[in-house]
Amino acid sequence: MAKINGNEIRPGNVIEHDGGLWVAVKTNSVKPGKGGAYNQVELKNLINGTKLNERFRSAETVERVQLELKDFSFLYEQDEALVFMDTESYEQLELAKDFVGERAAFLQDGMKVTVQLYEERPIGIALPDQVTLAISEADPVVKGQTAASSYKPAILENGIRVLVPPFIAAGEKIVVDTNEITYLRRAD
Repeated sequence: MAKINGNEIRPGNVIEHDGGLWVAVKTNSVKPGKGGAYNQVELKNLINGTKLNERFRSAETVERVQLELKDFSFLYEQDEALVFMDTESYEQLELAKDFVGERAAFLQDGMKVTVQLYEERPIGIALPDQVTLAISEADPVVKGQTAASSYKPAILENGIRVLVPPFIAAGEKIVVDTNEITYLRRAD
């Protein structure tokens, strides 16, 4: 662990705060006319997902936690568990579906993911930022609708709903942002 000043906290940093482990989601340096500057930090608890907005003065120090990042590949789903394999040691790791959350639907056979470990305990998982999926259902375009207003609902092959532009039809493949769960572009 390393101590850093409150004004050095950056998005993605994991810090120990109030006895918990938190990841900085957003940071904003504020220099008010009166008083000292501070860093407004949006924190997300790595264990239970709660969020917190906290001000850190530049003179304050926090413990920055170094996480171990390991690459795993997704093997299969079994009941409420997702099974991954360490790409180096070939050891298997089971994570609860709830741990991955709704993004679990984006997992594909052999997909590489990065698991964040703290003292050997998985506390986070990063999927590829983008995946390519086929559209299984898309609403037909309503005639006379202006292109500007009209993203339409569609259902991906994994059952997730996204909004797509009117020119996208069922059967086409699109690239989806797995963090925001949004349409990015038509797949090549």
